[in-house]
Amino acid sequence: LTGAQDGSVRMFEWTRPQQLVCFQQAGNARVTRMYFNSQGNKCGVADGEGFLSIWQVNQTTSNPKPYLSWQCHSKTTSDFAFITSSSLVATSGQSNDNRNVCLWDTLVSSGNNLIHAFTCHDHGATVLQYAPKHQLLISGGRKGYICIFDIRQRQVLYTFQAHESAVKALALDPSEDYFVTGSAE
Repeated sequence: LTGAQDGSVRMFEWTRPQQLVCFQQAGNARVTRMYFNSQGNKCGVADGEGFLSIWQVNQTTSNPKPYLSWQCHSKTTSDFAFITSSSLVATSGQSNDNRNVCLWDTLVSSGNNLIHAFTCHDHGATVLQYAPKHQLLISGGRKGYICIFDIRQRQVLYTFQAHESAVKALALDPSEDYFVTGSAE
Protein backbone atom coordinates (compact mmCIF):
# COMPACT_ATOMS: atom_id res chain seq x y z
CA LEU A 1 0.00 0.00 0.00
CA THR A 2 1.47 3.38 -0.99
CA GLY A 3 0.33 6.90 -0.14
CA ALA A 4 1.68 10.17 -1.43
CA GLN A 5 1.83 13.91 -0.82
CA ASP A 6 -0.68 14.34 -3.65
CA GLY A 7 -3.21 12.22 -1.75
CA SER A 8 -3.10 9.19 -4.03
CA VAL A 9 -3.34 5.72 -2.47
CA ARG A 10 -2.47 2.61 -4.47
CA MET A 11 -2.15 -1.08 -3.65
CA PHE A 12 0.42 -3.37 -5.27
CA GLU A 13 1.22 -7.06 -5.08
CA TRP A 14 4.82 -8.22 -4.67
CA THR A 15 4.93 -10.21 -7.90
CA ARG A 16 3.23 -7.63 -10.15
CA PRO A 17 4.70 -4.33 -11.34
CA GLN A 18 1.27 -2.75 -11.97
CA GLN A 19 -1.04 -1.51 -9.25
CA LEU A 20 -3.93 -3.76 -8.26
CA VAL A 21 -6.20 -0.98 -7.04
CA CYS A 22 -6.17 2.80 -6.86
CA PHE A 23 -8.11 3.55 -3.69
CA GLN A 24 -7.71 7.30 -4.04
CA GLN A 25 -6.63 9.48 -6.97
CA ALA A 26 -4.18 12.37 -6.79
CA GLY A 27 -5.70 15.71 -5.85
CA ASN A 28 -6.73 14.85 -2.30
CA ALA A 29 -5.13 15.92 1.00
CA ARG A 30 -1.66 14.50 1.67
CA VAL A 31 -1.57 11.03 3.17
CA THR A 32 -0.24 11.08 6.74
CA ARG A 33 -0.57 7.39 7.70
CA MET A 34 -1.83 4.06 6.31
CA TYR A 35 -2.36 0.65 7.89
CA PHE A 36 -3.97 -2.69 7.21
CA ASN A 37 -6.09 -4.13 10.01
CA SER A 38 -4.79 -7.30 11.69
CA GLN A 39 -7.00 -9.53 9.52
CA GLY A 40 -5.67 -7.89 6.35
CA ASN A 41 -9.12 -7.34 4.86
CA LYS A 42 -9.33 -3.56 5.45
CA CYS A 43 -6.98 -0.65 5.03
CA GLY A 44 -7.22 2.80 6.53
CA VAL A 45 -5.76 6.08 5.33
CA ALA A 46 -5.40 9.25 7.43
CA ASP A 47 -4.87 12.62 5.79
CA GLY A 48 -3.69 16.16 6.34
CA GLU A 49 -7.23 17.58 6.42
CA GLY A 50 -8.27 15.49 9.45
CA PHE A 51 -10.05 12.65 7.66
CA LEU A 52 -9.78 8.90 8.09
CA SER A 53 -11.06 6.64 5.29
CA ILE A 54 -11.39 2.86 5.42
CA TRP A 55 -11.69 0.49 2.45
CA GLN A 56 -12.35 -3.21 2.03
CA VAL A 57 -9.16 -4.62 0.49
CA ASN A 58 -10.75 -7.34 -1.66
CA GLN A 59 -12.14 -4.90 -4.22
CA THR A 60 -13.02 -5.91 -7.75
CA THR A 61 -13.28 -2.37 -9.13
CA SER A 62 -10.20 -0.35 -10.03
CA ASN A 63 -11.31 2.83 -8.19
CA PRO A 64 -13.41 1.74 -5.18
CA LYS A 65 -15.02 4.14 -2.73
CA PRO A 66 -14.24 3.89 1.00
CA TYR A 67 -16.98 2.25 3.02
CA LEU A 68 -16.27 4.74 5.83
CA SER A 69 -14.85 8.24 5.72
CA TRP A 70 -15.17 10.88 8.41
CA GLN A 71 -13.35 13.92 9.75
CA CYS A 72 -11.70 12.86 13.01
CA HIS A 73 -9.82 16.07 13.74
CA SER A 74 -10.49 19.64 12.65
CA LYS A 75 -6.93 20.29 11.39
CA THR A 76 -5.09 17.03 10.66
CA THR A 77 -5.21 13.32 11.45
CA SER A 78 -1.59 12.29 11.90
CA ASP A 79 -1.90 8.65 12.98
CA PHE A 80 -4.44 5.98 13.87
CA ALA A 81 -4.70 2.42 15.14
CA PHE A 82 -7.18 -0.36 14.53
CA ILE A 83 -8.33 -1.71 17.90
CA THR A 84 -9.88 -5.15 18.43
CA SER A 85 -11.38 -6.49 15.21
CA SER A 86 -11.12 -3.06 13.56
CA SER A 87 -14.58 -1.92 14.58
CA LEU A 88 -12.91 0.35 17.13
CA VAL A 89 -10.36 2.89 15.88
CA ALA A 90 -8.14 5.33 17.76
CA THR A 91 -6.85 8.49 16.07
CA SER A 92 -4.30 11.17 16.88
CA GLY A 93 -4.09 14.57 15.32
CA GLN A 94 -4.79 18.22 15.90
CA SER A 95 -8.18 19.73 16.64
CA ASN A 96 -9.21 23.27 17.53
CA ASP A 97 -10.62 22.09 20.88
CA ASN A 98 -7.46 20.09 21.90
CA ARG A 99 -9.32 16.75 21.61
CA ASN A 100 -6.26 15.36 19.92
CA VAL A 101 -6.61 11.64 20.72
CA CYS A 102 -10.00 10.04 20.01
CA LEU A 103 -11.74 6.65 20.09
CA TRP A 104 -14.27 5.85 17.34
CA ASP A 105 -16.81 3.07 16.82
CA THR A 106 -17.04 2.27 13.11
CA LEU A 107 -20.29 0.32 13.53
CA VAL A 108 -22.24 3.41 14.60
CA SER A 109 -23.47 6.14 12.23
CA SER A 110 -20.88 8.82 11.50
CA GLY A 111 -22.67 11.48 13.55
CA ASN A 112 -22.51 9.38 16.72
CA ASN A 113 -19.35 7.32 16.30
CA LEU A 114 -17.08 9.31 18.65
CA ILE A 115 -16.79 7.21 21.82
CA HIS A 116 -14.35 9.38 23.72
CA ALA A 117 -12.05 12.33 23.05
CA PHE A 118 -9.03 12.97 25.23
CA THR A 119 -7.99 16.59 25.75
CA CYS A 120 -4.21 16.39 25.53
CA HIS A 121 -1.15 17.57 23.59
CA ASP A 122 -1.75 21.32 23.36
CA HIS A 123 -0.38 21.60 19.82
CA GLY A 124 -1.56 18.23 18.51
CA ALA A 125 -0.72 14.55 18.78
CA THR A 126 1.73 13.32 16.15
CA VAL A 127 1.92 9.54 16.70
CA LEU A 128 -0.10 6.78 18.31
CA GLN A 129 0.63 3.21 19.42
CA TYR A 130 -1.86 0.63 20.71
CA ALA A 131 -0.83 -1.91 23.38
CA PRO A 132 -3.51 -4.63 23.06
CA LYS A 133 -2.40 -6.79 25.98
CA HIS A 134 -2.70 -3.88 28.43
CA GLN A 135 -5.51 -2.06 26.57
CA LEU A 136 -3.44 1.13 26.50
CA LEU A 137 -2.89 3.86 23.95
CA ILE A 138 0.43 5.71 23.89
CA SER A 139 0.55 9.03 22.09
CA GLY A 140 3.32 11.47 21.32
CA GLY A 141 2.84 15.19 20.83
CA ARG A 142 4.35 18.16 19.01
CA LYS A 143 5.95 19.51 22.19
CA GLY A 144 7.70 16.22 23.08
CA TYR A 145 5.16 14.92 25.57
CA ILE A 146 4.01 11.31 25.87
CA CYS A 147 0.53 10.43 27.16
CA ILE A 148 -0.58 6.95 28.19
CA PHE A 149 -4.31 6.24 28.19
CA ASP A 150 -6.34 3.38 29.60
CA ILE A 151 -9.00 2.82 26.94
CA ARG A 152 -11.20 0.67 29.21
CA GLN A 153 -11.49 3.41 31.85
CA ARG A 154 -11.12 6.18 29.26
CA GLN A 155 -8.65 8.16 31.29
CA VAL A 156 -5.11 9.47 31.05
CA LEU A 157 -2.79 7.41 33.27
CA TYR A 158 0.52 9.21 32.74
CA THR A 159 1.90 12.27 31.00
CA PHE A 160 5.59 13.13 30.80
CA GLN A 161 7.99 15.03 28.57
CA ALA A 162 10.25 12.65 26.68
CA HIS A 163 11.80 15.10 24.19
CA GLU A 164 12.31 18.81 23.57
CA SER A 165 10.76 18.61 20.09
CA ALA A 166 7.94 16.71 18.37
CA VAL A 167 7.65 12.98 18.93
CA LYS A 168 7.86 11.44 15.46
CA ALA A 169 7.90 7.69 16.19
CA LEU A 170 6.71 5.18 18.77
CA ALA A 171 7.53 1.47 18.89
CA LEU A 172 6.28 -1.16 21.32
CA ASP A 173 8.08 -4.42 22.05
CA PRO A 174 5.98 -7.58 21.49
CA SER A 175 5.74 -8.38 25.22
CA GLU A 176 4.59 -4.79 25.92
CA ASP A 177 7.20 -4.30 28.64
CA TYR A 178 8.86 -1.34 26.91
CA PHE A 179 8.18 1.32 24.34
CA VAL A 180 10.65 3.51 22.49
CA THR A 181 10.18 7.08 21.28
CA GLY A 182 11.92 9.00 18.53
CA SER A 183 11.80 12.76 18.05
CA ALA A 184 12.41 15.42 15.44
CA GLU A 185 15.78 16.30 16.99
